[in-house]
Amino acid sequence: MATLSKRNRFIWIIPALIFIALLLFIFKPSSSAPSKTTNQTENIVKIRIAVPDLSSSERHSSGTPLVDYIYLNQLLEKEFAKKNIQVEWQFFKGAGPVINEALANKQLDFAFLGDLAAIIGKSNQIDTTLLVATGRHIDAYLGVLPNKGYTSLEQLRGKRIAIFQGTAMQLSFDQYIERYGFTEKDFRIINLDPAAANAALAAKQIDASWGLMPILALKQQKIVEVPLNTGQRQDGAGTIQSGLVGRSEFIKQHPEIVQTLVNTVLQSAHWVSQPENRDNAIQLVTKNAGLPAELYALSLQDKALKTVFSPLLDEYYLGHLQEGVQTALKAKLIKRDVDVKQWQNAEFVERGIQQLNYVNYWNSSK
Repeated sequence: MATLSKRNRFIWIIPALIFIALLLFIFKPSSSAPSKTTNQTENIVKIRIAVPDLSSSERHSSGTPLVDYIYLNQLLEKEFAKKNIQVEWQFFKGAGPVINEALANKQLDFAFLGDLAAIIGKSNQIDTTLLVATGRHIDAYLGVLPNKGYTSLEQLRGKRIAIFQGTAMQLSFDQYIERYGFTEKDFRIINLDPAAANAALAAKQIDASWGLMPILALKQQKIVEVPLNTGQRQDGAGTIQSGLVGRSEFIKQHPEIVQTLVNTVLQSAHWVSQPENRDNAIQLVTKNAGLPAELYALSLQDKALKTVFSPLLDEYYLGHLQEGVQTALKAKLIKRDVDVKQWQNAEFVERGIQQLNYVNYWNSSK
């Protein structure tokens, strides 16, 4: 009986050891998690970056010196070549809607976007993170048919105004007219891209158009008068902002890649902001985009590029963006609210400024 008892105890020990081994396997410490992230980073062979194509030539252009400087000088390609990672630039004439669809389908990793397109994407629950500011205080202009006496929004009530809907132009217009107590319903809004709007103005098929630098070109040709623009206001209502967003999933998995990208944007912003580089920066983007350099310079007249292309996600930038969200909600351009402070992540910009010794170089906008 004693022998049998010992044998029974031995038989029960074996299942117990197996059970303990299973527990250790299931609940083992996650020490391999960092190596998993490292492996994922090593497995990245390409990053995909989208840019709205604002070129009027056969070459691709963002229409801004900050992004074009990076693109034309292959700054990202040179940085990521050290890690055997390719950089794929995708330029979209369809701008915001097409880029948002590609982000939602995980066909892109990052995108340089105007404020409305970025807001619409986030409102539509595309999981992006706002990483860095790439433009602010960008003015828009109202071009009207000449010799009609149009000097105010009231005189244009019920008239045909062209806007490129679904883009930063629409949010800019809505923010601007809201300050004067108007909505889009007070006018006959016609959805036209800038080229089509310019042609319609020249043919006198519309009464006015809200846009950027091409409006100034029409003014020089005496095709339009420009009685109103956002630069006339002190509060910045209607001025356009832009930024770099990335897919949140990608950002969490590959923070080192994100930091390299953000640092490159910071370096470009620093170069563009140098007074001695101002003319070169304007020539770079206008030559590439096929835009008149004198008009581009005119659109930036009395503006410090250090301020316009400040990368800081500061109170002014985020506050103006939040106002844009509220305007978009009122105008029913979006259905869901967006908390801009929850959307942004300034850690990469702040870390990059430290790494590149740019501390105190940029000041918060007012």
